[in-house]
Amino acid sequence: SYFTLSLSLLFTHWLLARLRGGAPSGSMILPCHHLFLCFTSLKNQRKAVVTTVDKKIPNGILEEQEQQTVVLLPRSSSASKTYLPIPVDHLEEEYRLRSADDGKLFREEYNSLPGGNPQGTYEEANKEENKEKNRYPNILPYDHSRVVLTELEGNPCSDYVNASYIDGFTEKNKFIGAQGPKEDTVADFWRMIWEQKVSTVVMLTNLKERKEDKCYQYWPDQGCWTYGNVRVAVDDFTVLVDYTIRKFCVQYQASDAAKTPRLVTQLHFTSWPDFGVPFSPIGMLKFLKKVKSVNPDFAGPIVVHCSAGVGRTGTFIVIDAMIEMMHAEQKIDVFGFVSKIREQRSQLIQTDMQYSFIYQALLEYYLYGDTELDVSSLEGHLQKLHNTFNDGDRIGLEEEFKKLTNMRIMKENMRTGNLPANMKKNRVLQIIPYDFNRVILSMRRGQEYTDYVNASFIDGYRHKDYYIATQGPLQHTVEDFWRMVWEWKCHSIVMLTELQEREQDKCFQYWPTEDSVSYGDYTVELKGDTLCETFSLRDLVLTFVPEKQTRMIRHFHFHGWPEIGIPAEGKGMIDIIAAVQKQQQQSGNHPIVVHCSAGAGRTGTFIALSNILERVKAEGLLDVFQTVKSLRMQRPHMVQTVEQYDFCYRVVQDFVDIFSDYANFK
Repeated sequence: SYFTLSLSLLFTHWLLARLRGGAPSGSMILPCHHLFLCFTSLKNQRKAVVTTVDKKIPNGILEEQEQQTVVLLPRSSSASKTYLPIPVDHLEEEYRLRSADDGKLFREEYNSLPGGNPQGTYEEANKEENKEKNRYPNILPYDHSRVVLTELEGNPCSDYVNASYIDGFTEKNKFIGAQGPKEDTVADFWRMIWEQKVSTVVMLTNLKERKEDKCYQYWPDQGCWTYGNVRVAVDDFTVLVDYTIRKFCVQYQASDAAKTPRLVTQLHFTSWPDFGVPFSPIGMLKFLKKVKSVNPDFAGPIVVHCSAGVGRTGTFIVIDAMIEMMHAEQKIDVFGFVSKIREQRSQLIQTDMQYSFIYQALLEYYLYGDTELDVSSLEGHLQKLHNTFNDGDRIGLEEEFKKLTNMRIMKENMRTGNLPANMKKNRVLQIIPYDFNRVILSMRRGQEYTDYVNASFIDGYRHKDYYIATQGPLQHTVEDFWRMVWEWKCHSIVMLTELQEREQDKCFQYWPTEDSVSYGDYTVELKGDTLCETFSLRDLVLTFVPEKQTRMIRHFHFHGWPEIGIPAEGKGMIDIIAAVQKQQQQSGNHPIVVHCSAGAGRTGTFIALSNILERVKAEGLLDVFQTVKSLRMQRPHMVQTVEQYDFCYRVVQDFVDIFSDYANFK
């Protein structure tokens, strides 16, 4: 039978791969065909599989899954244990202890949590008329904490929606945890938003994940749409790398007269991989801060939903509450808080990975705090950073940068670049791309290891994988360089080094000085060479000879950045960033190739500045520290020196000084 087969497959797989328990975040239904998604567990390492679809491992840590609707593995013997609150100054040590041995203590703590409220009942959710309104048959709201809608005339079960009130740290019913609406429950969802005076909706799933429907699109892409009695019109939307903000004008149309319209903001976090947790908590913490800033004081509860409304939904709510507890009491109590809110909606937090991610986010917040600045406070912040003593040390700046250089380089995630066949393709042995975001080339038939190039995908301000950070090509890697440019449809190349510096080769000349030159299957032709104030602009035509296809490439070669030190002033950097962005808009926003010699110091500084300046223009905010920290998590040694780090701040200050007269900074 289906049950026996599933149980047998799961048990065998569990024994072979030592799988950990946990269901896919936001989902509890797991047909057998999902089993291929499970990953072999290596000691202290989860090895992800690269799919041919995107040639890139998803941006997250993958969680194995088991069929919880069919069978639950026995809880650990520690099920009766309780865990005391942790003072914040012990948090780093406690996180280290719990993470040891592949997170063994996190698993034990998670498995000790009570599943829900033993007195809780699900009578309304289980009524025949309401069963179809539930996305998953075993994720139901308790009767005592469910959100009750106004009953529609002649329809006694119209007060039901799969949603529960959930407390914040001190605020009762601060949140409504809900399932992602189904097509036939969208009208109920909007009615709940209207009746509960909701101003902010937090969405933590994508509509489809791994070809499975996770949530019905309950809003119009443009114009307006009516769901039941609620009219929803798109007011505005902003797409960022980790989340999208949509603003709606919402109006209830009663039989007698339409009510006064209200503004509802939806913040849609798009970077949470199904079957796991985000690779880093930085994006989630930024997102949480944004949610808090847009939700007005007078508003009703914040609606939080994923697919089932328990996994990611619970994770978000717990992080919010524990940050508040951290400020109020200088301690956190994740175990106690999860136990408490599971009495309001069962199964909140679905996997031990989500549970440990909460701790990871809280540790990140405790160690680094909120480093975001408004542009208006930049000058004062810089003065503080540059406070010097007699010996001229920039104490604040040095300390801030030291936190970045203390970040661990994940050498265990550089296996491909360290293979003997690939080592000779690396210019600097310390700067090798991580496996999880390396740029993968198509493998040449019959030739092993031809998919490697020393290059990493790097996220932009609005788009994932917006940059390719790479080394200056070596003589024997030039064809790979052009193959990468061709296969990833790049139209812009930014070069930040000279070919030779201090009598040392820094980059092989990979373009012709005149006419054309061929590298294997690729021919590069020079069409124009213009010298601007601080950079050369070359127009190149790249031809893929076997298919006689061509593409225009614009080559931006920045001059005046010494190998040691920084450019004399920031305006040239502002100019080249603007020129590259203009070219991108005209050519379709494919990845921008950026390189210096090793592809880390100057390359990282250029990408950091591009992202920082774009945010300054859009939001009037900047966070140099977290921008650089995020880059260093994507490629080692990005922004290599304290001078380069300081240069990021100084260029932003130059930008503000130049444009403040007519730029509308918030």
